[in-house]
Amino acid sequence: QVQLVESGGGLVQAGGSLRLSCVASGSTFSINSMGWFRQAPGKEREFVSSIIWSGGNTYYADSVKGRFTASRDNAKNTLYLQMNSLKPEDTAVYYCAARARAYTDYNYWGQGTQVTVSS
Repeated sequence: QVQLVESGGGLVQAGGSLRLSCVASGSTFSINSMGWFRQAPGKEREFVSSIIWSGGNTYYADSVKGRFTASRDNAKNTLYLQMNSLKPEDTAVYYCAARARAYTDYNYWGQGTQVTVSS
């Protein structure tokens, strides 16, 4: 089992920045990749970014490319999401997720952290 705890959400003005963190604990040796997802009110959860835990390759949704950067610190078992040039449409609950095998559903989810961008 892997436990995930996100932090770093908050209220920011449009154009501002936030950095989200996600600390993994438990059977972290089993993690293949981790991702960030978000869910806005009345909308389905959507993919934001993912990172291969060992190699560090990153992937992004088109809507955040060039503005968001995912990174990880393997020694601290921590995933980060640096969010710059935030827009009101980035407002959502952001979730961290992990999976043991590539190209499969994410097995583990955090509780989410709220990000609100005011215009």
